Amino acid sequence: MNPLSFLKSLFGESEPTRRRVIKTIKAKADAKRTAMERLADWMTSSIGSMAFLTVNVVIFVLWLIINTGHLGSMAIFDPFPFSLLTMIVSLEAIILAIFVLISQNRSMKVDDLREEIHLQINLISEKEITKTMQMLALLLEKNGIDISQDPELKRLLKPISEEELERRLEKEILGS
Repeated sequence: MNPLSFLKSLFGESEPTRRRVIKTIKAKADAKRTAMERLADWMTSSIGSMAFLTVNVVIFVLWLIINTGHLGSMAIFDPFPFSLLTMIVSLEAIILAIFVLISQNRSMKVDDLREEIHLQINLISEKEITKTMQMLALLLEKNGIDISQDPELKRLLKPISEEELERRLEKEILGS
């Protein structure tokens, strides 16, 4: 049997499978966004820019110049202590905070999914590595090399218990 075909049959990989381009989790999540989530993402990226900061600073400076009477040609419409400006800035802060939170919540869901996938891949990798080590140990023994005196190798040849790992993580996370 051809060693290459043996490996392909063992791992079930073919050339087209390896070359296939898979969309990222974020791209898939972006494609499924609701209109409100798209708006929140757009708002978050817009308000997090120097242009937004500059526009706000210009508006606030003009507001203060006009309402302190430094522009004699314009009537004062929000005298000190600038109650209207305070209300507008407060509403802007509330609305922007909500948009940022919507966007962060969606990003957090994508991150949680990505983390779960990484955990699954790591568990699969661990099983594959353990199997590879077991195969290598068999080859070493078949070639007359004594590995029975290596306690670390014995420990590494045992598969990791997913249930035990889950219990340890829950205990650590929940603190119980």
